[in-house]
Amino acid sequence: MDIITRLEEVILIAIWKLQENAYGVTINKEVSRSFQKKYTMGALYFSLDQLHKKGFVSKATGNPTPERGGRSKTFYFLTVEGKKALQRAKDHQEALWKEIPDAAFKKGEMK
Repeated sequence: MDIITRLEEVILIAIWKLQENAYGVTINKEVSRSFQKKYTMGALYFSLDQLHKKGFVSKATGNPTPERGGRSKTFYFLTVEGKKALQRAKDHQEALWKEIPDAAFKKGEMK
C-alpha cells in the first residue's frame, strides 16, 4: 500500500481547506501553522511537485495581477486520487491507534 508522508498529508489537507485559494503562500502558511514551524517555499514547492507527479494534485495558473508585478499565481487542487490518498492515510492512522487506549496517555501513567 502506498502511504503518503506526514508532510504530504498536511499539504493535501491544507489544499482541501483552502479550496479555491490554495496557492504557494497560503498553503505554506497552513502547513507552517500545522507543524508550528516555518517551511521554506523551496521545500513546499518540491513537495507540491512530487504530489503533482503522483497525480494527487492538479494545478492551474491564475490571471496575472498588478500587485504581483504581472506574475500569475499557480493554484493547486486535490484530484480524486489525492482524496483517496488522504482517506488511506486517515484509515491507516486510525488502524494503528485502534488498540492503544486513551488511558495509556493519562498523566502519571506514561512510563
